[in-house]
Amino acid sequence: MLVLIVLVLVCLAVGFVGSQFSPGPWYAQLTKPSWTPPSSVFGPVWTVLYILMGLAAWLVWRKAGLAEARAAFVCFGIQLVLNALWSPLFFGMHRPGLALVDIALLWLVIVVTLVLFWHVRAWAGVLLVPYLVWVSYATALNFSLWRLNS
Repeated sequence: MLVLIVLVLVCLAVGFVGSQFSPGPWYAQLTKPSWTPPSSVFGPVWTVLYILMGLAAWLVWRKAGLAEARAAFVCFGIQLVLNALWSPLFFGMHRPGLALVDIALLWLVIVVTLVLFWHVRAWAGVLLVPYLVWVSYATALNFSLWRLNS
């Protein structure tokens, strides 16, 4: 149970890093596509996704351990780093193009992580599906914001 708590807290810590870079006036003045969600949606959605990510990692850890699932955990760690970088790039540095590169790499690493988790324990892969769907949407939104404001 302690490992589950630690893994969820690590994932939530990534979210905390991102939350330190709020949209602010720069984001408010950007031209946005009509399908941009209200800002109030992001916090709750990301909180649920971070909890699901921690739970998925715990399921893999319980089934295979760190040694047997080394590649899966390396990918999991890489996606956490890429996830943590997006908000500073987009909101902090006001670099939607660079953030787009980051989120595209994030998307790829999530796919690899999902597949690796799935091979260890199917439910762990299933728990990452909402994350992949949301990051797919976020990637399209990031692309649109970059195109509309270049």
